[in-house]
Amino acid sequence: MPVKPDWTSKKGGIVNYEYNQAEEEKLFETVIDTKRVAKVVKGGRNFSFSAIVVVGDRAGNVGVGYGKANEIADAIRKAKGKAQKNMFKVPIIKGTIPHEITARYGASKVIMKPASEGTGIIAGGTARAIFEAAGIENILCKSLGSNTPCNVVKATVLGLQSMRTLSDVAKLRGKSVAEITGQEAK
Repeated sequence: MPVKPDWTSKKGGIVNYEYNQAEEEKLFETVIDTKRVAKVVKGGRNFSFSAIVVVGDRAGNVGVGYGKANEIADAIRKAKGKAQKNMFKVPIIKGTIPHEITARYGASKVIMKPASEGTGIIAGGTARAIFEAAGIENILCKSLGSNTPCNVVKATVLGLQSMRTLSDVAKLRGKSVAEITGQEAK
């Protein structure tokens, strides 16, 4: 979410950029993974850093970004910018996800199940960061296959993006929610 400058205050022909910090302060960021990567060239190795960052407002919006730069701080800043651009809405019903889902990316497979009130987030560190940033309070998640953080993050994001609520399914089928649930008005 880009922050818009306030163009109203002008002093002596110079525009003061007063950014709305309240919008950006609502976003919570977590660095999931950082690593040093090397590119082998004729003269030796060129080292750089990569980072995976998750950004969310803990109210159903979450985004994940991947950044790479020569310095670790620059890689995190790039990843945070990409995460803010890639934010999407996660359907949350009573603090959990609407239905069970299995998502796969590469060799990583993630199984997510809705949980009852008071269960908490039962998930590995990589998926846990995404659920906390999204605002999901109760969920059961198991990562199977490859545990590479990049692929686990992508599998978790694919699963959350493919979630559907009851109203979404009703709209796709061209029916009302009552017709889908079988609770016709008498």
